[in-house]
Amino acid sequence: MDCPADRGGLPVRPSYLLCERDSIYGRRFRARVHSLGIEETLIAPRSPWQSPYVEGLIESIRRECLDHVIILNERHLKGVLAGYFNHYHQWRIHRSLDRDSPDSRPVRPPELGEVVEFPHIEGLHHHDERRTA
Repeated sequence: MDCPADRGGLPVRPSYLLCERDSIYGRRFRARVHSLGIEETLIAPRSPWQSPYVEGLIESIRRECLDHVIILNERHLKGVLAGYFNHYHQWRIHRSLDRDSPDSRPVRPPELGEVVEFPHIEGLHHHDERRTA
């Protein structure tokens, strides 16, 4: 968690920590947070939209996919989302993964041929691969 610096350049302790209702945050974790003088704030039960991780994923889905497609029906929505998730895991780069995708792939040297573009999600996104001519 990044903390803003005070005027002397020393980190300032956060006043609260937003936590999910997960068993990973056990008694030892809660005691440590409390000993640091940080108030633990739990998200509401059955409210995944309050989780910053879920919020980030939902924002990515909206911004990178659904804001650019007119959904015709539930079947169409499921197909578009399946295509987006495939793209997200196999081809979309993530800064937290050192600009790699969750399903890592090898770097292809120039000897493998020209770079060819492949569309995803009805042409909304694409990935590039080297293919022999």
